[in-house]
Amino acid sequence: MKIGYARVSTEDQNLEIQVSALEKAGCEKVYMEKISGTKKNRPELEKLLDNVRPGDRVIDWKLDRLGRSTKDLIEIVTTWRKEDISFQSLSDGITFDNSSFGKMIFTVLAAFAELERDLISERTKAGLAHARKMGRIGGRRPGLSSDAKIKAAAAAELYKQDTLTAREIAKQLNIATSTLYKYLKYMGVKNNSSINPLKPSKMKKQNARRKNGTVAGQGQ
Repeated sequence: MKIGYARVSTEDQNLEIQVSALEKAGCEKVYMEKISGTKKNRPELEKLLDNVRPGDRVIDWKLDRLGRSTKDLIEIVTTWRKEDISFQSLSDGITFDNSSFGKMIFTVLAAFAELERDLISERTKAGLAHARKMGRIGGRRPGLSSDAKIKAAAAAELYKQDTLTAREIAKQLNIATSTLYKYLKYMGVKNNSSINPLKPSKMKKQNARRKNGTVAGQGQ
């Protein structure tokens, strides 16, 4: 059974877009609530957690609709995986299930959360010390959202494996190829510009067309 979860942060916001997308994805039941994601007690989410059963798939609009933080999301998904419950995020194009790709994405997410947890205290202290030294508070450095960081980590892992082309990785993660390279740069992965983003089969076809075109041109 497919079960949806839709959430907005304030009463002024509308759930219609999320609910429509969830119903289109095949959700038979959609739990809806208007409450901030920072709130620990979310009544409708609690109902969902109580009623979901092995074999079900929980679907939401975006990853940040479900978990209050990366750590919170991991705890929920870990529990579901043990109970054979899969989780899908529509906008992010990510599915946590028992497939090889689903397991890999979850492993990357867990590793990223652990790294984030280990470094957050050190980064905060270092940032405050630097701000004091410079005699200013300073603004937050632009970066990626939590959802984008998850995809960036997954992109880096897939790219390092060197089994898929850049275009195939981008398609797998539901992002543009240009975004893929942006994520790789963010993760500090060196971009091998010699890797053609096209599939080998397409490359052969294009090369054949070029060759035929050259021969035809020479014959005229």
